[in-house]
Amino acid sequence: MSEPARHPTQSLPTHGHYQNRRELAGVSLTALGVVYGDIGTSPLYAMKECLTGTHGTTPTHDNVLGVLSLVFWALTLVICVKYLTFVLRADNKGEGGIQALAALVASTRNGSARKRLAIPILFALFGTGLLYGEGVLTPAISVLGAVEGLNVATSSFEPVILPITIGILIALFTVQRFGTHRIGGVFGWVMLVWFVTIGIAGLTWIVRAPEVLEAVNPVYAVKFIANNHLHGFLLLGSVVLVITGGEALYADMGHFGRTPIRLAWYAIVMPGLLLNYFGQGALMLIMPYDTVESPFFHLFKNGPFLYPMVVLATMAAVIASQALISGAYSLTNQAVQLGYAPRVTIIHTSAKAEGQIYIPEVNYLLMAACVATVLLFGSSSKLAGAYGVAVTGTMAITSFLYFLVRKDLWKKPLAPSVVMLVLFLTIDLTFFSSTLFKIHHGGWLPLTFGAVVFIAMTTWWRGRLEMSKVMDQGTLPDELFLEDAETVALHRVRGTAVFMTSNPGGIPNVLMHHVKHNQVLHKQTVLLSIHTESVPWVGSDASLTVRDLGHGFWRVVARVGFMQTPNVPRILVRCARHGLETEPATTTYYLGRQTLITTGRSGMAKWRKMLFGFLSRNARPPTDFFALPPGRVVELGVQIEL
Repeated sequence: MSEPARHPTQSLPTHGHYQNRRELAGVSLTALGVVYGDIGTSPLYAMKECLTGTHGTTPTHDNVLGVLSLVFWALTLVICVKYLTFVLRADNKGEGGIQALAALVASTRNGSARKRLAIPILFALFGTGLLYGEGVLTPAISVLGAVEGLNVATSSFEPVILPITIGILIALFTVQRFGTHRIGGVFGWVMLVWFVTIGIAGLTWIVRAPEVLEAVNPVYAVKFIANNHLHGFLLLGSVVLVITGGEALYADMGHFGRTPIRLAWYAIVMPGLLLNYFGQGALMLIMPYDTVESPFFHLFKNGPFLYPMVVLATMAAVIASQALISGAYSLTNQAVQLGYAPRVTIIHTSAKAEGQIYIPEVNYLLMAACVATVLLFGSSSKLAGAYGVAVTGTMAITSFLYFLVRKDLWKKPLAPSVVMLVLFLTIDLTFFSSTLFKIHHGGWLPLTFGAVVFIAMTTWWRGRLEMSKVMDQGTLPDELFLEDAETVALHRVRGTAVFMTSNPGGIPNVLMHHVKHNQVLHKQTVLLSIHTESVPWVGSDASLTVRDLGHGFWRVVARVGFMQTPNVPRILVRCARHGLETEPATTTYYLGRQTLITTGRSGMAKWRKMLFGFLSRNARPPTDFFALPPGRVVELGVQIEL
């Protein structure tokens, strides 16, 4: 999972606005703890899978240098060139990530094209599903890989590895409801210690076998693939483990800005990772390979630092997991706002950082999935067999969407854009195809997550569209209803009635039912529509349109970004500057409670109708989602036949 929610750095300056170097260093340090947790814990298991794992290669001199060369160039081409140099330029009003990128693509399409889920959006939704799969695998493999370091000291710890891992995961998910703003400040310092420590540990072995540095020559990578044929190609499925978490660099761009992310990578992360990977390679050249079970922890086996390193590795794994868990919350919030997921419970855990949220439904589903995954696979080596498919699939989708943004939004010349697309997709799809052999070893797990989330999102989008069509059929034009209401002279009661409607034109069914059954109108009636834009944040000055329809009726259209949570009472307060004044104590909110009947004539398949009905029944009520005061909400039942 690589789209973390906004962290305590929300209030920090981003996107190049830094008063001095100290301020830039502070933001970079915090970015170190949030952005690089996933990729930073890859040394725990990546080289192990390449050189000693079930699908690894025999660690001869040439094979070690070949694998190290592949690792070096994977980090260089994917992280340095693709993400840090190019993809980070594609920000959506400062925000990054696959959904923000998809929203950029959607913004280039005309009105008719937006009424259907175009292929780029479908790709983005499937990539979102894969990110959820990564969000399950990352905490499981990171924490399990760290705790397995105890086995290096003595095999007597073997029976307690799984219980300790599960206990840490349960504790991690349990404390989510308190928010991470209190501990987020120490993340950067812990990860700084982590990268410095693993870098020094690797360096102490490199000086004993400096020939490993020859692996920076790409010839060793080419020779390794050529000499090992199919097995060399399939080993790329293990090499890809070193770039897991690469999507986080782009997803967190809106939280920190490009400069701190790049500075943290080139100054701390990349040197620490490369020194450690090359140090593990030097270890394999020096030690008899059949005596090394875990190259990472063997770096510390002969000194007093093994147990402290297990503790530090576990802390780093928890930080990596935290970023992925927060990312799941952020991803879900974006999907809800963009209309691809049903409403969920969104709890803000910090008064200072708007993006600090907690979603109980997502939290406990992830916890159950992580614990089940650990129990199902039992070791980090087996989990590594499931890892990589989701990562490379998402990276390929990002490359395609980035190409569309260059071509359609930025109007860049086609030829260079195509060349870049071919280069990026060649790398991404090579890695992706090398991971396909993992499907029967566990790779089916993230693909299953991706398929389930994709089906749910597309079903919810289609169901809401069909439901809107049915509801719009009974909508009356504003002028016709207002003339009718004036002629009939309905009794007007004091106060304000707010009717929530998705259609910014016409009288909603809820108001029609209210008039039909209650035969009254409030002296002031507000028709309120909330529209989510394809940008992350909408400024307050441009987010509100208020129109006086006459006869005590007002039309209000509030625009919000896909990173914002609408608060209707606050929106009404802001309407005062436009002439619409309301009193909270005399304001009543009217909502429609839809009862779905699946026997209608809509083009949805029967199973999709049933799934949509299930999602609708389990969606959180709009009272919570729109922050409406529960004691002032009236719900009117409406039957809808899909």
